[in-house]
Amino acid sequence: MRRAALAGAAVTVGLAACGGGGSYATVVDKIRNTGTVVVGTKWDQPSLGLKIGQGEPQGFDADVARYIVHHLTGGDVRITWRESPSSTREALLQNGTVDMIVASYSITESRKPKVTFGGPYAIVPQDTMVRADDTTIRQVSDLRGKRVCLAEGSNSYRRIVDPPPDGKLNLPAHLVRAANYSDCVRKLENRQLDAVSTENLLLAGFAEQEPGRFRLLNQPITNEKWAVGLRKGDTATCEAVNAAIARMWQDGTTTRLLRKWFGRTDLVLPSTLPPPEGCP
Repeated sequence: MRRAALAGAAVTVGLAACGGGGSYATVVDKIRNTGTVVVGTKWDQPSLGLKIGQGEPQGFDADVARYIVHHLTGGDVRITWRESPSSTREALLQNGTVDMIVASYSITESRKPKVTFGGPYAIVPQDTMVRADDTTIRQVSDLRGKRVCLAEGSNSYRRIVDPPPDGKLNLPAHLVRAANYSDCVRKLENRQLDAVSTENLLLAGFAEQEPGRFRLLNQPITNEKWAVGLRKGDTATCEAVNAAIARMWQDGTTTRLLRKWFGRTDLVLPSTLPPPEGCP
């Protein structure tokens, strides 16, 4: 399996004295005064945020982060990258380890009391990935009684197993815990579970690494709003992020980046600027 690099990508994230804005009221203030920012991304997601060796994370989310950061104040900014797993994203913002997170971070009602979200920068459907040779799962209703991955810190599994309003399908399934989505995919390949369900761009990145091994159902369950996570109450930075996202769509950068990272897939890619959630 060609994901040895993914397993080695995880690092221990310590507290950064300069993170979270430090003594500055907002992230925009910090960037203007220091020319630096700490950005959290995933390091184990192909085509979104993948870090190999000592290099910087590469992928759509990492490129979105670079664009936004460099358009917040119009000057050069030095980015320090921090790995931000789903299970620790809120804590990393709250304890000041990172200034912002761009990491397939969906806006949810349960997260809003803890995080201020800039954006969203893309609306991404949740789909399901299975092994290509598994003929028992052809549509989402076939997940009944199957082993579905529960990635720590992610809410995607709830849309399959929970009743409304939190869930969508209310299907009985056996949940198999995993540390993150790269762990989900390893367990899927090793037949320790039957399906991984989350946003289709994330799944497509893994599927593209192993051509012919996995298959997406192409049956969207929900549309998820990917946004920039900020410390709760940082309204000024949220508004600046929204302006940068609008410009990113208007100048064609978002479309170019989506085609760069996902143009070889058969997915229907996001094509319009999502309406902003607002900055409370």
